[in-house]
Order: sequence, then structure tokens, then C-alpha cells
Amino acid sequence: MNLQELKNINIAGKKVFIRCDFNVPVDEYNNITDDRRIRSALNTIRYCIDNDCSVILASHFGRPKGGFEEKYSLSPIAKRLHILLKQDIKLAPNVVCEKTIQMAKELKAGEIMLLENMRFEAGETKNDEELSKKLASMAEVYVNDAFGVSHRAHSSVEGVAKYFDKNHKAAGFLLAKEIKFFHHIVENPKRPFVSIVGGSKVSGKLEALYNLVPKVDKIVIGGGMAFTFLKAQGHEIGKSLVEEDLIPEAIKIMDLAKKQNTKLYLPVDIVVAEAFDAEAIAKIVPVQEIPKTWIGLDIGPATALLFSEVLNDANTILWNGPMGVYEMEKFAKGSTKISNAVANSYATTVVGGGDTADLVRITGDETDMTFISTGGGASLELIEGKILPGVKALLLEDEE
Repeated sequence: MNLQELKNINIAGKKVFIRCDFNVPVDEYNNITDDRRIRSALNTIRYCIDNDCSVILASHFGRPKGGFEEKYSLSPIAKRLHILLKQDIKLAPNVVCEKTIQMAKELKAGEIMLLENMRFEAGETKNDEELSKKLASMAEVYVNDAFGVSHRAHSSVEGVAKYFDKNHKAAGFLLAKEIKFFHHIVENPKRPFVSIVGGSKVSGKLEALYNLVPKVDKIVIGGGMAFTFLKAQGHEIGKSLVEEDLIPEAIKIMDLAKKQNTKLYLPVDIVVAEAFDAEAIAKIVPVQEIPKTWIGLDIGPATALLFSEVLNDANTILWNGPMGVYEMEKFAKGSTKISNAVANSYATTVVGGGDTADLVRITGDETDMTFISTGGGASLELIEGKILPGVKALLLEDEE
């Protein structure tokens, strides 16, 4: 993939607009609980500052319903950037109001300005041309470093890039690293290549599964989505999560794995509970013995052992999606054991998806992973073999 990268264009002394992904989790008091996405953008920001650029940062945060909402203000992000970069961050009053555009004009070399939440503008998610044009007017160079939203054709991601030629727009260091990792790992992995796919639903990962099965040597399926496969095999799954309409697709995927000689692993035992509740009575049962009125909320210990054995000889592991309801301590054991097994392997390990990244942070395995992606939906679309709109805009020649 021939991507225009920041290091290959001349930015010295220019005004640079950087689209970042500062959509970080916060607690009830608006304190940032995990600043990994902010820290991931620092290399690109510092590189621009070191090249005497004036820098305009843009990001979305949460899901505001329309217009300014205090709880979705980027004010906590500005404070954290100030601490991490040890310099003043000018927070704009809005996104493209007159005062903001004037502030951008007056920005001097070495100064950083942060626009307010991109989604305060209704045109952002509609990829509004007028908004894209106004954003582009603020700077001489456009840099996309927001992998987490590069699968969205939004104004600050795809629309704005149209107003810059190939020598004045580029992928930031984080975006380039994400693309390189996923492209390389799916197209040219060191084998055996094992993929672990979890999470709640098959529907969100259907295309990824179809794309992965012919490319991997082994595929491990856990989490809520495993019940659709278990039901397809004829098992009673009680009140566990199931997508009835996707049972034929699950059968097709299992048939494809057989045809491709890809080993497909499903849970052999399940932690079931009387209700979806952290305090509910729970027990471990083989998949053949799930009670009709109980719900499966985690993989059992035998499954965790089996999946860990599957990973033993792996040279490349791609993991997207937890093995159970890890947010509830009682149902986090399976996910924790898999996290430990991935961290302790000698393979190149790539973790994709917000929940999985959150999980490895909680388990303390974060530093033992080769690469943790900052994007969930974007990483899935890359695995599906798609070219993301935000990336397509930065290719040196059109790739279809």
C-alpha cells in the first residue's frame, strides 16, 4: 500500500492540521481513565513542533446530540495534552466559528491549538463539503493520525483531504504504523498464524471471518458470538446470546474452514449463570449441558486451557474481541487467561478493538503485546480487506 507518510513531505515552518483520535474513556467526574490514544498521537505532534510548525489539532469525543454540550467538551483533553507536552494548548471556542478561524490565522510557529469537539458540527458525520472547506482553509498541510475513525467518510477525515495535493497531506506516524501492521500481518504473516475472534456478535465480524479463514492456520472463536456457532452445531445454548438469522452463515464459515484446511476451535465448556447479573449464581458446564433457562457469560477453564494450547506454536497472533463479559469480575476469568496466554507467547501479537485493548490494560498484559491498535471498527475493516476512506485519501496512487 503506497501511503504518503509525514516524514516524506516538507512541513518546515508550515501550519499543520492534524486529525487525531482523542475519544478517550472518562469517569463520572469527567476524569480521563485511559489516555493511551492521546499518548499515541504525541510523536506526530512533537515532530511537527520540532519542524517549527504551528499545529491545529482536531478530534471527536463521545456522541453529542447536536451543538455544544459541556460534558463533551475537549477541555479535559486540552489539560492532559498540556501535562504530556509541557506546553500551552489553546482551546478554541468551537470548530469553525469566526473566532476559531481568527485564532488559527494568528497561530505562531511552535504553538498548538485544539479545536472543540468535531461532532459539535452536524456536518462532520455527513462529510459536509462546506465544513471540509472551512477546516482546510485553516492550514497548509493536512495530517491524518486518527486510525480509529479512518473507516468513516467524515469531513475532518476524508472530506478535508480533498483540498490538499499529495505533497501537502500525509499519514501521521500512528496511522502509518497501524496500516503497516495490519496490512503486513494479514497479507504476509509469519506462520503458524492464529486469529482469536471474540466479542458479542457474529454480525459485526462476519466479513472479517470470511477474510481471515483462508489466511490463517487456526481460528479460535469465543465470546457471545460463539453461541451462534454452537447452536449451528446443534447444541442447546439456553438463554445465551444468539443471532438466529446468522446460523446459516456460521455453518458456511465452518465449512469454509474445513475446505481451506484451517483448524477452527469453539468452546468446550462454558461459565453459565441464572441471569445476566454480576451477583447471579454461576457454574461451569460442558457445552453439551447448558441448561435451558441459563445464560452463557464466559468460556470455561477447559476452553481457556484448550485455546492456550492452540496458541503454543503460533508465530503470529491477531486478537479481536474478549471471551466473555469481562466487565463483571465473575465472568472475566476466561478473557484474563487468554490475555495472559497471548502475552506470554513468543509470537508477534496484535490486539485490535477497543474492548480488547481495554481488557489487556486491566490484566496488566499491555506491555507484553507487540502492538495494540487504537481502532476497533477500523481494524476490523482492514482485516476485511477494505481500503479505509481516510486512508484512500492519502494514497500516492489510487488503489482499488
